[in-house]
Amino acid sequence: MYLPRQLISHLYLQLLRSHHPLSPPVLILVALEPDALCACRILTSLLKRDYIPHKIQPVAGYGDLSRAGEELVRPMQTTNGGSGGVVVCLGVGGLVDLGEILALTNPEDEVEDMGGVEIWVFDARRPWNLGNVFGGQTGMGQAMAEIDANPRRRGRGVDKGCITSAYTSKNGGIIVYDDGDIEEELRNEREAYYALLEMPEVDDDDDDASDDGSEDETRTGSKKRKSWSGREDDEDSEGDEPPHQRRRSNSGSSIASSPTRRKKTGINSSNSSRSVTPTTDSPSPAEAKQPSARSLKKRLINLKRRHDSVLQSYYSSGTSYSEPISSLIYSLASELGRDDNDLLWLAIVGVSSLELSGRTMTGVGISNTSESGGSAGWGGQRGEHIRQILRDEVHRLNPPDPLESNRDIRGEINGVIPTTARSPTDTSIRLSPEPRFLLVRHWSLYESMLHSPYLAPRLHVWTENGRKRLHKLLAKMGISLTQCHQYYTHMDMELKRVLRSRLLKYAPMYGLDGLVPAEGSGSASAREGWGFVRCWGWKACLSATDVGVIVGAMLEVGPHETLASWDAKRLPRARDDTENSGITGESDLASLLPRFWSAYDALSLTSESPTILLESLPLAQHLHRAILRTGTSLLSKHQIRHLRAFRIAVVKDGPDVKLFTNPGALTKLALWIAEAIRVQEKERGDSVKIGRKRAAGTPLVLAGLDEDRDLYVVVGTGGGGGVVDFAAMSKRQEERKKKKEAKEKKQKERSERRSKRAAERAEREEETGAEDEDSEESESSSESETEDEEDPRGKKHLLRNRFGIAFQEVVQETNARVRIDSFEHCVVEVQKDDLGGFLEALSFRSVVG
Repeated sequence: MYLPRQLISHLYLQLLRSHHPLSPPVLILVALEPDALCACRILTSLLKRDYIPHKIQPVAGYGDLSRAGEELVRPMQTTNGGSGGVVVCLGVGGLVDLGEILALTNPEDEVEDMGGVEIWVFDARRPWNLGNVFGGQTGMGQAMAEIDANPRRRGRGVDKGCITSAYTSKNGGIIVYDDGDIEEELRNEREAYYALLEMPEVDDDDDDASDDGSEDETRTGSKKRKSWSGREDDEDSEGDEPPHQRRRSNSGSSIASSPTRRKKTGINSSNSSRSVTPTTDSPSPAEAKQPSARSLKKRLINLKRRHDSVLQSYYSSGTSYSEPISSLIYSLASELGRDDNDLLWLAIVGVSSLELSGRTMTGVGISNTSESGGSAGWGGQRGEHIRQILRDEVHRLNPPDPLESNRDIRGEINGVIPTTARSPTDTSIRLSPEPRFLLVRHWSLYESMLHSPYLAPRLHVWTENGRKRLHKLLAKMGISLTQCHQYYTHMDMELKRVLRSRLLKYAPMYGLDGLVPAEGSGSASAREGWGFVRCWGWKACLSATDVGVIVGAMLEVGPHETLASWDAKRLPRARDDTENSGITGESDLASLLPRFWSAYDALSLTSESPTILLESLPLAQHLHRAILRTGTSLLSKHQIRHLRAFRIAVVKDGPDVKLFTNPGALTKLALWIAEAIRVQEKERGDSVKIGRKRAAGTPLVLAGLDEDRDLYVVVGTGGGGGVVDFAAMSKRQEERKKKKEAKEKKQKERSERRSKRAAERAEREEETGAEDEDSEESESSSESETEDEEDPRGKKHLLRNRFGIAFQEVVQETNARVRIDSFEHCVVEVQKDDLGGFLEALSFRSVVG
């Protein structure tokens, strides 16, 4: 089931009304990523205000999610002696069948029974598991036993999977919180899902079905007809399922996750002939011959395959990201009237963290960053709309002080980056024209520019000439090396005042048009690309990007002494979850749990939050120094090879090898290298063409050696078709359309002139005119073809990351020892000896599409 955006507070208010002192605590399963952490902080703040007890359980991957289901969720069921309750999944479970992976349902049962457990799913990853979105309701199989099933579901407050205001939480179920995508974009999938669900069962593995001819039709045998999802399929049909419909668990077994049509009573294949039985009341010789049972069966099979292809196309389109879950839960707080500055700041940090980890509209990969500057990239037009809403919220909750307004307005107009609070008690959020440097308030200007993921690839800082270009840029701006090597807060005040204006003047000379946001126009709330800054009195001043970088480093690096000094009460819980079985099932939660709680405390709403963040600054600086060192080494030594479908690099030696055994750190390194490659390809005029669409760069596979476990952590990033500036693209379309119209007008006038001279000209001149027409027609057709490539008709035309699908296909074909456990399906672990064969098989796969 799914909860539409306009009813976002419906379930929470029901929980609030039904809560009593004996109610079980709300269980919150949280992914180990900054966006999910921020969402968890917002949600727990709401629960604390309403005195609703809750329990937080970090989840590192699908193996930990399955164990949490067995140990924590299943005992909550009324059928297992529990009293029901609510489980909230933050950043986990959107792509798999939660009823199965949490051990709440049995595929053999005719009627789903969640045992009073209600699961709320918040996840920005796509594609959704359609079984969670349109199914997941208790008693669904029983409802389908009736011929007229829709009224039954509407009576429960559910209309074809969509929850209405009449819905009440009684028997439990899986409920997905819709950010708008389901209502707007999944209409065809919804119709196909329910059409398949309500169709009678048909065996198409006999001679009648084989007449249609395709091998694929015979392969979907009688068991496949029972459940087109794959949950009840035999092993032969496993190879046809897309990766998003099953996940390989730590033990190597398959975890099915696609929606399942339950066994039904009262509806069978005989139903298909009832409506076509000839009547004997008034026979007529002119009456058309009724179709035979065989032809009716073929029609039903073809219809079923047509609907099934709609769902298969959705699952095989690749991964993408939608609205951050921190933004979605802030919308819930706003709907409840609980929004304040603290919760707004958490939402801003969560949204800002998405771009840092390369999560775009086409999955994990580099983005088509907007050259207008600012926090470019994530979400295209929709992402900018969300950031604009956050800017409006900042101005609503942080009205300017009348005594300080003149100075603040002057500072914003001049584009001075705020580094201090207005007063000792100032905890407000402000807009800031943030340059795309890294930790600029907490580093020297030179180090901040050198480690910038935007600036470094464009200046080629891994080369000696690139460092010289950086020095020349600073010299043109009038900043000496002595000044730029000081901490930014200690620089000359006049240089800080003119920094933005000089960057706007000189950065375009070096191809850095998007280094700083453009001048704001109109009201302050309409300043596109401006960042967010918050101060905690004189204690600290941090931007949202700074916090995202630090929290990400805390999760990806983590201080080594934390494990020894951490509260002993928390560690045994993690140790109980571990299994010493190597690549097949070892949990990462034992080592990551201290990092999670450190990052969780750093995002607290108390005055101690900035202290923890400032203490963790060296972790972030250490991580990004390692990224620069390792990326420079790989590029300068030409250790990046070009295979058929992607480039490949391996990190197996150097001082920072252990650091890049973490998937998050390895992903950031891959994004840094991919951006550098993309800039090089752009300068050379290279590009990758897939069909009629042109990618902005080549996909990259990066492997990091983990010697302790004798395996490689492998991540695949997209090539940069990700975030499209639809507004700019539509503007280009309009300009191209006008040019085309002007050209057609000129062609028309030219043809009229030719026709007047046709009678007077000789045959040779007429042939010359025909050649001109041919050239003009070919030019016009090539122009229309270019337009077709850039047609911004929707997300389905973007080049999405398909590494998760490709990884699964390679595993099935090569039997390589691979662990697919991460919620990011483009991340896998491959046994050291199997890496060569794995990459060779992967090179023949489509990894972007």
